[in-house]
Amino acid sequence: MAISLPESFETTIKKYSDEELTPKKIVYQLDRFIIGQDDAKKAVAIALRNRYRRRKLPPELADDISPKNILMIGPTGVGKTEISRRLAKLTSSPFLKIEASKFTEVGYVGRDVESMIRDLAQMAVSLVKTEKLNEVREKAEKNAEEKLLDILLPPLRKPSSAQDSEEATAKFRETREKFRSQLHAGVLEERQVEIEVKESFSSPLEIFSNSGIEEIGIHIQEMIPGLGGKTKRRKVKIKEARPYLIEAEQQSLIDMDQISKLAVEKVEHSGIIFLDELDKVSGRESMHGPEVSREGVQRDLLPIIEGTTVNTRYGLVRTDHILFIGAGAFHVSKPSDLIPEMQGRFPIRVELDSLDKKDFIRILTEPENALLKQYKALLATEKVNVNFSEDAVDEIAGIAEKINDTNENIGARRLYTVMEKVMEDISFSAPDIKKKNVPVDRKYVRKQLENIIEDQDLSRFIL
Repeated sequence: MAISLPESFETTIKKYSDEELTPKKIVYQLDRFIIGQDDAKKAVAIALRNRYRRRKLPPELADDISPKNILMIGPTGVGKTEISRRLAKLTSSPFLKIEASKFTEVGYVGRDVESMIRDLAQMAVSLVKTEKLNEVREKAEKNAEEKLLDILLPPLRKPSSAQDSEEATAKFRETREKFRSQLHAGVLEERQVEIEVKESFSSPLEIFSNSGIEEIGIHIQEMIPGLGGKTKRRKVKIKEARPYLIEAEQQSLIDMDQISKLAVEKVEHSGIIFLDELDKVSGRESMHGPEVSREGVQRDLLPIIEGTTVNTRYGLVRTDHILFIGAGAFHVSKPSDLIPEMQGRFPIRVELDSLDKKDFIRILTEPENALLKQYKALLATEKVNVNFSEDAVDEIAGIAEKINDTNENIGARRLYTVMEKVMEDISFSAPDIKKKNVPVDRKYVRKQLENIIEDQDLSRFIL
């Protein structure tokens, strides 16, 4: 099977306007990257479209329509996270993936459930800031060029007479335009100029940020004016000064207060939180001595999912219309083991199918970011052209299925371990390979994996 590599190895999702983003188009875009799982794709497509529909309603009615949160049930490696991640990319929505098992109930040392909203707000600020920086990029480049010209040719002093003034101004403009032409031609890239560089400041309290004290050490200079705002003069080449000046101009052209406001709105109306391992906090545990209650974690999560207001450094964030996508294998426990209130907040249940050999073959070859295409692209950088035959793809998929059956079933992630062992020697020797066309067939795959597959203990540890 010839796995063709696109001329442009582009795996970005096309951006649609909200009105254009119909459920069918959402599913079509997800199909480009994820094989199967049609029920899950359909559920998230409807949930996303409902957000657009809600925004078209009168405010008094829209406030009462809460998102229909989704619970994805299925083993690891079948596409639960990837569906949610691609969905967020499709709409440029703030997206956070977090494991429910990371949280502990109030009174125990661990992550505070509200921290996920603060993290989401931080991501939204980064998203909006990047958008605004891109909008002012062109203007910032022009301003940075003018600053460079000011450094290369300082402004004129006041001449003694009007005639001198006209002559000096004309000569000054002519010289300035010459410098501008030389900048555009790249002639002055190595020339040294002196610019002012702002000193960075790092708070020593930031080391506590993973312990649930997120707000303590974040940018102390914001609380103490002038701290960390000192500048120093440095001599650098023009090619090094230009990016710094452009960045400084971009920062001066954007309004952080407006960005914070837009980011909070983006979180409230477009935020997506993927709550993984929800099955780990379900179940009726037996209480033997003091321990963190799973039910306690659920009760702490409940207000966030139901809708509450969380205080972040960017302002108050309402969680009423954030879309929560819960996920878990639910091998040991069942969705019905969640507390009734939690079950009620995930009204849409979708079960994802386990993957078999046919699915693995499609995963290896069909998506735009298919694994075989990734390996071909990586090795093409070394001028090595790898050709995967149809029987090689069949063998890799069959081995991945067999290992999943005999060991722990980790779904499509098994393909990564199998492929890495198959391609190990080629990847290692690629810079020194003289024969630039390398065929990979069934015989080669078996040769690479023969010893590992025959030894069950070795197979369990390596694959």
